[in-house]
Amino acid sequence: MAEEAADYPIIDSHIHLYPASEVETLAWCKPSNPLHSQHSLDEYTAATGSPPSLEGFIFLETDRKHDLESGARDGLGWEFPLMEVDWLKRIALGTPKEGEGHTSDQRKLCLAIIPWAPVPSGAEVLERYVAEVERHAEGSFGKIRGFRYLVQDKPKGTMLQEGFIDGLKWLGKRGFVFDLGVDQHRGGKWQLEEAVEMIQKAHEGISESEKVTIIINHICKPDLSVYNQADPKFVAWRTAMFKLSKCSKTYVKLSGCFSEMPLKLKTAPVDEIFSALQPYLVVILATFGPFRIMFGSDWPVCTIEVDDAWKKWRQVVARFCDLASLSQAEQIMIWSGTAIQAYGIKELM
Repeated sequence: MAEEAADYPIIDSHIHLYPASEVETLAWCKPSNPLHSQHSLDEYTAATGSPPSLEGFIFLETDRKHDLESGARDGLGWEFPLMEVDWLKRIALGTPKEGEGHTSDQRKLCLAIIPWAPVPSGAEVLERYVAEVERHAEGSFGKIRGFRYLVQDKPKGTMLQEGFIDGLKWLGKRGFVFDLGVDQHRGGKWQLEEAVEMIQKAHEGISESEKVTIIINHICKPDLSVYNQADPKFVAWRTAMFKLSKCSKTYVKLSGCFSEMPLKLKTAPVDEIFSALQPYLVVILATFGPFRIMFGSDWPVCTIEVDDAWKKWRQVVARFCDLASLSQAEQIMIWSGTAIQAYGIKELM
């Protein structure tokens, strides 16, 4: 049954790619990091096994080095994020450079691109930046469906700054989504509480059609070593997910969970992983429902200390769909339909 569920068309809503020549532009990737090497489309398709059901992926920015202040002033702090746009353009248009690890016929797999953006700098700076993105993206700009500015490692109050809220409103009015990356496990429950307030402020006084769509990454990164549902960490996460689910035009990615598991769990068989995650999966289904949940792998981050991570996570999600007795329509939404709807991927509709 689980294998049948996984045979639905799949859109992987969250992957990262970068060529060897640009690894040094990543803000987080030191030489000691296990991901300090090329992670290209060739490596990704090999990791997935290229199942016929894989329709494609959505690329998420890889946190390139940037200078928010100088970028806002003169654009000089945007060099590496714009270099990433150039790299994704070559994938999306099928015009690879030698050694970058992708081919022209793989361009059909690139369904959407979510670059970095200086959201805290406000609408005026954001408009200048997106104009630069359009210039660099050229014929691939239609694939750019939204932007991300990681807040999981930022100080309290970042999401509530006037410029940040102004930037989110600008994205909504221009039809772009915002990918939200918060981290309860390492950052604390305040990040989730602040995210709720951020969405409320960004939607306040805005017509439904112009409200920014928020796509929550990695179910907010709860600490998956916590199995007791009475634990304050679990209760705080569950409370936040209920509040976030009440926000309109807000979706969640069923992704990124391997990074939050203890080593013993992430290397366990699929049945044990599913059993440990069941309380979290029940909350996600009860709050957001299958029509606002989307499958994502978080490749290659998911591969750290995990063998065959992509295939393993696919089996976990398939088991979830099967044991939750989801209908065919509900399963299609989780595997691909929610991503198509949330990101506005017209080509597959």
